[in-house]
Amino acid sequence: MEFGLVYPPRPDAWKELVIAEDCGFTSAWFFDSQLLYSDVYVCMALAAEHTRHMKLGTAVAIPSSRIAPVTAHSIATINQMAPGRVRLGLGTGFTGRNTMGLPPLPLATVRNYLESTRRLLAGEEVPFREGERSGWMRFVHPDQGYINIKDPIPIYMAASGPKVIELAGELADGWITPGLDPGQLGSGLKALEKGARKAGRQVRDIPIAALTTACVLRPGESAMAPRVVRRVGPSMVLLLHALWERNLGLVKALEAPFAERLRRYRDEYVAKMKTPADRRYLEIHEGHLIYLKPGEERFVDEELIRNFSCTGSADEVIARIRAAEAMGVKQVAFQVSCDAREMIEELSREVIARY
Repeated sequence: MEFGLVYPPRPDAWKELVIAEDCGFTSAWFFDSQLLYSDVYVCMALAAEHTRHMKLGTAVAIPSSRIAPVTAHSIATINQMAPGRVRLGLGTGFTGRNTMGLPPLPLATVRNYLESTRRLLAGEEVPFREGERSGWMRFVHPDQGYINIKDPIPIYMAASGPKVIELAGELADGWITPGLDPGQLGSGLKALEKGARKAGRQVRDIPIAALTTACVLRPGESAMAPRVVRRVGPSMVLLLHALWERNLGLVKALEAPFAERLRRYRDEYVAKMKTPADRRYLEIHEGHLIYLKPGEERFVDEELIRNFSCTGSADEVIARIRAAEAMGVKQVAFQVSCDAREMIEELSREVIARY
C-alpha cells in the first residue's frame, strides 16, 4: 500500500511535504480549483523543487479550466523538474466549475480532452478545434529542456458515477475514488471492469487511489472531540455541499439516506444565508475542505465521522485500509485540512509504521 496526502494547494505546502517524505508518505495530490486555492502548478513546482522521491499529481485538473495544450505543457514542465514523479489527474469538475455556477462537464468533452492531452504528452501531432476553425498542434521544442515528455506521465481519472468510472476503466492509467466505503468501491470496481473490457484491459492493471480523511483517536478520545471535528469535519460537510448542488455523480448513493440531513442543512443553514439565492453556491464553498464555517459543525456527528472518514483507533484505521487494499486499492491519500504536521506525524507513527 502506498500512502499519500491531498492538499488544497498553498505555495508553502512543500515545507510539510519535506517532513511527510521522511515520514513514509510517497505521494502528494493537489486540488485544482482556481477560485478556492493557489495555482496548482505553482505549488507542484515548489514541491518538485524541494522533495526527492515523492510523486506529485493534480486531483484534479478540469478540461474547461485550461485548453489541452496548456495542461499538457504545465504537467510536462513539472515533469522536467521531477522526472518520472508526476501524475495528471483529470475529472469532470466539482468546485472548479461549481464556484462559477456551472455543472460537471459532459463525458464526451472529458474523453476528447484526455485523448488529446495523452497524445501531446506522447509527442504526437494532434488536431485542435476552436469554434469553426481547426488546425494541428504538437510540442515544437520537446528536447530543449523546457518540458519532459520522455518520462511517461500517467493520466488518472477522478470518478464517482458509473459512467465516468467506466470511462476511466476504458481510457485512464489510474482511477481516483473518494473514500474507502466497501459498497461504493464494490460498485465502482464493476463499472471500472466494464470499461476495462472495452479496451481489452484487466482491471487489476489499473491502479486505484482512494482519497479520504483520517484521524487516529488518542486513548479515551471521542470521535466528536474538537481536535477530531476540526480535522475531519470539512470533509464531512463536503457531502452536504455536493448533495445540495445535486452533484449526484459524487454522492448519489447518499441521496436517500441523507434526505433528512440534507433537508435540515437546506432549511436551517442555507435558507438563512444573506447571500442572494442565485449566488449561494459561493458561500456554500467558503472553507471547502479547509475549515468549517460557523454553524456547520452542528451537521457533523459521530455517525458521519465513523462512516465517512478513516477515524478510529490505530487498529481500526489500519483494518479499514487493509479492507480497501483487499478490494484492489493501491494507494490511500489523506486530506490535509489543518494541523498538517500533527496529522503527518500521527499517521506516520500510528498507521504507516505499523502497516
